[in-house]
Amino acid sequence: MKRDPINILLVEDNDAHAELVMRSLEEHSVANRIFRVADGEAALDFLYHRSAYADEGTSPRPHIILLDLKLPRVSGLDVLEVVKQDAKLSTIPVVILTTSQAESDVSRAYDSRANSYISKPMGFEEFARLMDELGFFWLKWNQYPWPDHTTGKRGPDTRAEAGS
Repeated sequence: MKRDPINILLVEDNDAHAELVMRSLEEHSVANRIFRVADGEAALDFLYHRSAYADEGTSPRPHIILLDLKLPRVSGLDVLEVVKQDAKLSTIPVVILTTSQAESDVSRAYDSRANSYISKPMGFEEFARLMDELGFFWLKWNQYPWPDHTTGKRGPDTRAEAGS
């Protein structure tokens, strides 16, 4: 079965965390492309094809967003609310990946329709294991609607070759 690449938008301001996430996701055999931005404003620019991200060829619609909460400029919770209130973006799964374990953050994220909320473990080995499991689930097992990238509407699944 031939699969189109899974476009992942990683919104993470911590370089060490971003490197670990990207390295872990790249180790999986599933075809994917990771696009990283370091703040909430850049995430919204990427999603709306503004500023440095105006070219949809280099800033494609993501199939999944991995979103930190504690971000400069625009908070992750504010980004989540914008994404889930926009009809063209609302079907994109958003996984909150943050150090915050505050009940208020968890509640607000789910109230804003986050698809998952994961607190980053503090230890390197535990964080690496989490990323392996997260990557395996979201990149191998989860099914995506594979939307038409121009309209954001669900289109045919182009992952399988014709006749397979």
